[in-house]
Amino acid sequence: MNAIIEIEELYKVYQVEAREVRAVDGVTLSIGEGEFTAVSGSPGSGKATLLHLAGGLDAPTSGRLRVGGVDISLLSGSRLAAFRLRHIGFVFEAYSLIPVLTAKENVALVLELQGLSKGEIGRRAAELLQAVGLGNCMDSRPARLSGGQQQRVAVARALASALRLVLACEPAAGLDEKSAQGLLSVMERLNRQEGATFIFFTRDPRIMAKARRIITLESGKVVSDALQ
Repeated sequence: MNAIIEIEELYKVYQVEAREVRAVDGVTLSIGEGEFTAVSGSPGSGKATLLHLAGGLDAPTSGRLRVGGVDISLLSGSRLAAFRLRHIGFVFEAYSLIPVLTAKENVALVLELQGLSKGEIGRRAAELLQAVGLGNCMDSRPARLSGGQQQRVAVARALASALRLVLACEPAAGLDEKSAQGLLSVMERLNRQEGATFIFFTRDPRIMAKARRIITLESGKVVSDALQ
């Protein structure tokens, strides 16, 4: 299995008054294409910081971090933003959909930024929404969708990236049990049938039960890495 994320001796150090805080402390990890993995840990364990580093939303203090073979720790500014746009999808607890746009338009916006043709944008956005089970809701605005449906739109938008890597932070938080299980079933199917890689940064037991690998952080360090 080819590695989609390779992390070597990664550090993120903050100065808090006179104290040095190592939010990520020498992490070395490799995550393969097509994994369905959870990164867990208590508050303050470093999982949120690791998410931001892995997604190129923050820069490490030192170490190397490759996504799809590209060392994103060496990228900055517009080059990093362009790489994120085309290769990394994000799903956060807050759906972050644009309320005045339809479900299809929310997904299409990412594709437009990638510079695809109008015809390709429409076709691809429709395909992605069909894949997450929202083929009948393409023209609905977020206010007319349930929380679970809005999060599915967010997943479709995340999958618009060519590399099909999704970093998800507590995606089922705030959803009732039925909606959460429905969302997880969609992501499992996309993982198994389409080969999409999902890495969850979470403490949600519903996600932990579905993950096939659980990486546990404590004080910025990996303390456990196990298949299940």
